[in-house]
Amino acid sequence: MAKLILVPTPIGNLEDITLRAIRILGEVDLIFAEDTRTTNRLLKHLDIQQSVHAFHAHNEHRALAGAIDKIRASSTVALVSDAGTPGVSDPGFLLIRECLKEGIEVECLPGPAALIPALVASGFPCDKFVFEGFLPHKKGRQTRLKIIAEEERTVVLYESPHRLVKCLGQIVEFMGAERKVCVARELTKIHEEFRRGTAEEVKSHYEEKPPKGEIVIVIEGKK
Repeated sequence: MAKLILVPTPIGNLEDITLRAIRILGEVDLIFAEDTRTTNRLLKHLDIQQSVHAFHAHNEHRALAGAIDKIRASSTVALVSDAGTPGVSDPGFLLIRECLKEGIEVECLPGPAALIPALVASGFPCDKFVFEGFLPHKKGRQTRLKIIAEEERTVVLYESPHRLVKCLGQIVEFMGAERKVCVARELTKIHEEFRRGTAEEVKSHYEEKPPKGEIVIVIEGKK
């Protein structure tokens, strides 16, 4: 019976990949990857030779039927994203859903995801939290921000570095300058950084020092 295995990959530090993930990547018939170049670099580092096929945001709908056919023709297929766990804010979700719809077994390995270390290290309550992923760029963005402003649980967002200051400004606008936030940047990498403080303080910091790299924003819940 065909099976799709979701294999988390490191979000930065290559030592974070699990022994099980390494074994699975070497055993499967083929790998679907968000970016074949990124995945091939990881496989080279792990000394694994494997067939890698693209499945990314630019071809996900068009490639869906073909991907299902390839999975059915194989015993086991792995799905990886550029970093972290497939399906979390990346196009793998569509393939996972289609496999389940078609009766194909789906298995998910535990492993890296940027939201968890950012949440835990923020210092905010993490017994209950809301993960919003990437906010809409335009349509619906203000609506989401107004909803988040009233959320009493800790909220986790993904954001790009060039939109970080704008996002922090909107947090100030919709939630108040004193709402506490934590920006986690470049998690597990050499320049890992946690910047904690009020939304206004953190915004001022990044206005003076434009950020680079992957960004996670953690927002304290409304008191």
